[in-house]
Amino acid sequence: MKNPLSRRAFLETSLFAGASTLMASRLAFASAPTDARFVFVLLRGALDGLSAVPPVGDPDYAGLRGQIALAKSGEGAALPLEGPFALHPALEFLHRSYAAKELAVLHAVATPYRERSHFDAQNVLESGDLRPHGSTSGWMNRALTALPAGKSREAGVALGANVPLAMRGPAEVASWSPTKIAALDEGTLARVTDLYARDPLLSQRLADALESDAIANEAQAAAEADSDTPMMNSNVVERDAKEKRNYNTRYADTARAAAGFLKRDDGPRVAMFDTTGWDTHANEGGAQGQLALRLRGLDAALAALKESLGPVWRNTVVLVATEFGRTAAINGTRGTDHGTGAAAFLLGGAVAGGRVLADWPGLARANLLDNRDLKPTRDLRTVMKGVLRDHLGVPADALDTHVFPSSAAARPMDGLLKG
Repeated sequence: MKNPLSRRAFLETSLFAGASTLMASRLAFASAPTDARFVFVLLRGALDGLSAVPPVGDPDYAGLRGQIALAKSGEGAALPLEGPFALHPALEFLHRSYAAKELAVLHAVATPYRERSHFDAQNVLESGDLRPHGSTSGWMNRALTALPAGKSREAGVALGANVPLAMRGPAEVASWSPTKIAALDEGTLARVTDLYARDPLLSQRLADALESDAIANEAQAAAEADSDTPMMNSNVVERDAKEKRNYNTRYADTARAAAGFLKRDDGPRVAMFDTTGWDTHANEGGAQGQLALRLRGLDAALAALKESLGPVWRNTVVLVATEFGRTAAINGTRGTDHGTGAAAFLLGGAVAGGRVLADWPGLARANLLDNRDLKPTRDLRTVMKGVLRDHLGVPADALDTHVFPSSAAARPMDGLLKG
């Protein structure tokens, strides 16, 4: 007979893989820590902030951007904000949110990292440290451990194939991920449940997986109920249809699943998911093209998050950020290369929106960093700290030393939230 450890390892890696979702850790949110919700959306690959939030009124913008420059007026024109700034025409929901004073746009922002490696830059953004690989835990997880006494530390959920670095650390968080394997039929599930009942650890993990699945499915069912084209009931047809979906729909599904967790009275209060495909070295496009397609998908996901959260939206802040920006000038393959200064978004019913927050350095050659990049003028950590302090109640001293080590000089931004 195989020893129990081998058997357990086999069961966890095979049968759990066949479930439609996987919980990497316990669902234990019996006492909700706060009414405030916070969502971090990481755009992996370096979003071109000069296209997402084009400074169409900057006199040097059009010359640097060439054929990917967005127009001020006419067909495919950028959506006007304040001052020289606008939004890409694909970001219609964000533009409506700006008008409703639920979106604050940040420009010329960056982490302390000043090189151009995706891997290292994402590590700095997620760890909250000053240098790449300076920590094995993430700022979001450490913020959970720094919540005031009496607030639950098991208040986070990560949505995706893996728990990202920003959510790793001493605080126990839940994770949810859809798989491409058909769900177990009822008979098989009953037999698995009976088998796991003899092992407390496996029994608890299965119960957690089924609970998380129910939460995510409830959110998806609610979305389908409002849709003119609901998904078919057959597991096989549903699976094949999902295989053919593009990333835009998948991101909206992930956002709805996040809302399913966050809107529960006993659910988590902090969530994170990421998106990919933002590394636009070639054929980036202007009002149309590959970047426009990705921005449209992001816009749809954020709209789905608001719709699915319902009344909870009024207590929600969403931070959308990327690891670094892209070059100010278009390159020889009609794209942009790795840069520094970037754009970010603060979205939600709790955000003091309708503003562009930027100490704009300008795009004149003399003002570019290294003669190529948008110069960063605001530390992204000041935005994160402002939200964590004023929205979740993380103490300022913990932010300076524990959540973002050695960051006392990066003071939390004031006034990001509605009074």
